[in-house]
Amino acid sequence: MLGYLSSLITGLWAEFTAFFAASYAHSDLLDMLVVAAVIYGVLMLIRGTRAVQVLGGLAALLGVRLLAGWLGFDTLIWLFDNLLSSLVLIIVILFADDIRRALARLGRRFVPRLTEWQDTRILEEVVRATQELSRRRNGALVLFERESRLADQLESAAPVDAAISKDLLICLFQPTSPLHDGGVVIRSGRISLARAILPLTLRDDLPEDLGTRHRAAIGLTEQTDAVVVVISEETGSISVAMGGELTRGLGAPELSGVLREFLSRDPQEDEREPGEEEDELLVEEDPAERSGRSGAAEAVS
Repeated sequence: MLGYLSSLITGLWAEFTAFFAASYAHSDLLDMLVVAAVIYGVLMLIRGTRAVQVLGGLAALLGVRLLAGWLGFDTLIWLFDNLLSSLVLIIVILFADDIRRALARLGRRFVPRLTEWQDTRILEEVVRATQELSRRRNGALVLFERESRLADQLESAAPVDAAISKDLLICLFQPTSPLHDGGVVIRSGRISLARAILPLTLRDDLPEDLGTRHRAAIGLTEQTDAVVVVISEETGSISVAMGGELTRGLGAPELSGVLREFLSRDPQEDEREPGEEEDELLVEEDPAERSGRSGAAEAVS
């Protein structure tokens, strides 16, 4: 009996392997592995984003289409068939930002971004301009564009396309300048836009001393991966907004360090689980600790 079962199992296994070898060449197996890897990569790319919810909605529509076919609802079947015929176009429209972000991340592996020297020079110019604007108590918003395209979120922006310099930034935010309202957008190492009006946050639990500039910075960073430097017109204090969080009361060394850390970080690392941002929305440093760190940074430099 055991011998018969053993020979039967061996025969079935031999037939299965022969069928598999005859049906699938090595290239077909490799093709299947590549497709599986691509699907896995796409799922990992959209993990934790709103794209997952959109995919869930599309899956629900497909489920309704199958149910309509089973129940014989001809009108509903016709409607879904016409809708699903444009599925590729719908996906491109819905996932435009995610597709662009993925292509940009892939392109950075082949096309080098700004050199470290250029990054350092840009940060130095921005920090020096921020110090001077803070001393003069000129309100300002400096937006660093990362992967999310900011033009889609801004209003009334005026094109500039100029090299970054301390003097130009100070001139743009002078009260007599026609471009001083709104923010300045830094894109690809250049000043791209000025007089950009930002969307305000809808949160109602923010401190009352936060003005329109701070609320606009929080509102923009809630919707994009931008980094925004804010200078208060009333107090001259310097803040940085990112991911819907606001770090307040920064000096020049802290500002330089925060910008260098944020701008060198992969935007995907900034994604948080729901609820995490509530505990860290506003971070205000202790003045004694800040002055101690400032002295240490100046001593190192």
